[in-house]
Amino acid sequence: MGKRVLLFVLTNLAVMVVLSIVLSLLGVGSYVGQDGQLELGALMVFSLVWGMGGAFISLQLSRWMAKRAMGIRLLDGRSGNEALDWLYTTVAQQAQQANLPVPEIGIYESGEVNAFATGPSKKRSLVAVSTGLLQSMQRQEVAAVTGHEIGHIANGDMVTMTLIQGVINAFVLFFARLIAFAVSMFVHEKISWVVSFAVRMVLVIVLSILGSLVTSWFSRRREFRADAAGASLAGRENMIAALRRLAVNSERIDTAHAALATMKISGRKGWLQAFSTHPPIEERIAALQMGR
Repeated sequence: MGKRVLLFVLTNLAVMVVLSIVLSLLGVGSYVGQDGQLELGALMVFSLVWGMGGAFISLQLSRWMAKRAMGIRLLDGRSGNEALDWLYTTVAQQAQQANLPVPEIGIYESGEVNAFATGPSKKRSLVAVSTGLLQSMQRQEVAAVTGHEIGHIANGDMVTMTLIQGVINAFVLFFARLIAFAVSMFVHEKISWVVSFAVRMVLVIVLSILGSLVTSWFSRRREFRADAAGASLAGRENMIAALRRLAVNSERIDTAHAALATMKISGRKGWLQAFSTHPPIEERIAALQMGR
């Protein structure tokens, strides 16, 4: 836990430094002019650099971050461990079936039943499987899960979600600052900065929550497409069986780390489902049974 938090903090500090340098090179030191007026062009550049830039830097670092944060051990198919070599061969064959370069394939020690794909491009991707998943599923079910993850790579889901998140980030930054500046114009000059800061923080939180509804909706849509890919690569019945197994083992999915939420297979229930990156497993099974 401590290692993950430290890595997360250091990575974000590095992103902030890089983006600050980019803004400096673009000549955007502030979006408020010397006359105290808001410069919309500068604010747009500021918002795009921080919103889109932060999202894409995170994407570029995603594979590296995942390997270190989760202690992933990469496989090469020649470990001498029959189960791990089978996993490597299966994922490699699925990648070839999907006309993809073979991704990095890894395993990490965890009792949770989980697998995920990440990486900045189809050529620089990673598929990782937990030891808990390998131990709790039949091999044909494991193959369906890894086929699902290969589907994410083939569909370019990581880049698509990064684009959506970047656009939303930019809009949040732009409108939070624009509205906060407008509100500060109606209060006394001595407290205008405090009012602007308070309004900006509240708006960032509120707009980010609203934005997460959009990204979560898109993420849930991509899961159905990845399920279809898993069914194509490993068989529909195996994909359905894997989802049913996940439903039984849903309590063995660690949801404690928000930063890694999109790497978790299970979705939330009830009203929180609107904020979930994954649809309910029952809906995913129904979609496969109906051939959607």
